[in-house]
Amino acid sequence: MSSTGRVLVTGAAGFIGSSVVDRLLTLGWEVIGLDSYDDFYPTVLKDRNLQHARQVDGFSEIRGDIRDAAVLDALPPGIEYVVHLAARAGVRPSIDQPVLYSDVNVQGTAELLEWMHRGRIRRLIFASSSSVYGNNEKVPFSEADPVENPISPYAATKRAGELLCHTYHHLFALSVVCLRFFTVYGPRQRPDLAIRKFARLMRDGEKIPFYGDGTTERDYTYVEDIVDGVVGALSLVQSGSAMYEIINLGENRTISLATMVSTLANAMNVTPRLERLPLQPGDVLRTFADISKAQRLLGYSPTMEFEDGMERFLEWFDRNGGEC
Repeated sequence: MSSTGRVLVTGAAGFIGSSVVDRLLTLGWEVIGLDSYDDFYPTVLKDRNLQHARQVDGFSEIRGDIRDAAVLDALPPGIEYVVHLAARAGVRPSIDQPVLYSDVNVQGTAELLEWMHRGRIRRLIFASSSSVYGNNEKVPFSEADPVENPISPYAATKRAGELLCHTYHHLFALSVVCLRFFTVYGPRQRPDLAIRKFARLMRDGEKIPFYGDGTTERDYTYVEDIVDGVVGALSLVQSGSAMYEIINLGENRTISLATMVSTLANAMNVTPRLERLPLQPGDVLRTFADISKAQRLLGYSPTMEFEDGMERFLEWFDRNGGEC
């Protein structure tokens, strides 16, 4: 990047957030990490994610909720950029708790945007999701595709966040890049996500929940490739006049559920035991990113082969005892 500054990273203790924090510190940014340490998964795991960052000069950590205006107003002065990763995550749990998801993801984003407006902070990276595309039949998914038909509350909240960001761009000249992440995996992955969950179950000789016939497909994206995209987006908002962009971050290839399971099982040298189950409400049949816009605007060039990324995940998983 051409220059650095003081950046707020929300959701800093999470899987992607902590990876972004570590990279920005390496690049010389001054990073303020905000996280509520909610109960979605064990807080000890989130706490471990920031162990490295806490040893680096230029990092400060604040525990608080983005929905709390008092917490936001008490943040240190001089913040120039915001990387907004805080959210209640997960498609299936959003079906059980739609009001909570709306509160955290929509109201929380509105509170953050209003705080930015009050403080005249003009540059924002917003973490959106490939889930906004729903069951789009056209592949690969392009940013120009219609997204009026989300099929889960989580997806709806992410689309709502994009629209709120556009409103603040239009009214107050914020520069905003909304990044649609495609099925992120790798070290520090949340325990509810399929690869980490399946690794634990396979290690323990338990059955893995196998939804459908195995033909559903995901564009699995290695976390460090995602971080590359975030860094590129920060460079983009540093330049020129106020902008609003929506950009896909994926690997531009798909892996079926059956292939994902067999790749993981082969890497672990186990025979998977499958518990065959029907497809779940809210799950899309495929995700597949057109990344030409990311390549053009961000210089984005994902490099991690799925098998290599799985090996790196398992090295981390084994090193950390495979905690769930």
